[in-house]
Amino acid sequence: MSAAASDGVVPDELRSTWPQRAWTLAGSAAIIMSLVTTAGLVSASDSVATDSLAVALAAFAGYSLADLITGVYHWSIDNYGDASTPVFGAQIVAFHDHHVHPSTITRLEPCNNLHVIAGAVAVVLPVADAALSAGGSPAAAHAYACTLAACIMLSVQFHAWAHERPSRLPPGVEALQAAGVLVSRSQHAGHHRPPYNSNYCTVSGMWNRVLDRYKVFEAVEKAIYHGTGVQPRSWGTRTREHDG
Repeated sequence: MSAAASDGVVPDELRSTWPQRAWTLAGSAAIIMSLVTTAGLVSASDSVATDSLAVALAAFAGYSLADLITGVYHWSIDNYGDASTPVFGAQIVAFHDHHVHPSTITRLEPCNNLHVIAGAVAVVLPVADAALSAGGSPAAAHAYACTLAACIMLSVQFHAWAHERPSRLPPGVEALQAAGVLVSRSQHAGHHRPPYNSNYCTVSGMWNRVLDRYKVFEAVEKAIYHGTGVQPRSWGTRTREHDG
């Protein structure tokens, strides 16, 4: 890490750009508008209590699925592909570098972290909400889509917070980590021990115990290996770039 970074100054290459900030703002706006749509449908309902409960359950389902999705994505990026992989090559390199220099993620400005997923949310979530509205879907459906999109987008920041010192966390975040609402430093630390084959989920980490206890990813890796002959990096055949 550079001297500037160690002195608390964010290096230029880790600063967010205006396009990154714009995409992050667009994604955030899409989530807010979806939330407004959900609230409007609940308030206009003849059964506010019932619909509110349905919204809460749907939001929890979206939150839970987002954690699982981040785990599957994290596992796939960590174990397969390389810099030459179309679309995902840069992310694969970044994830592998993160294993070598895990604290770098805490130096990135938030928009630098969020903008790619935020851009996808800015495009996909309004389309999903429009389709749901056109089909007369209830508030719970909008709540599910909104929460899923928000948690996937913010999972990058939740991941960064799982590397941050408690004294540098925003107010309340440490309490949410301790309560298991957000993935904690102690849980995520398990991922950063070679061969980096556990604790992949980065929203709450609620799926990590199930996936790791029942060796779900290991079973999938074996199936892929028997079908294609390709071994995951976690089996000890990581590239020189990954090992640093």
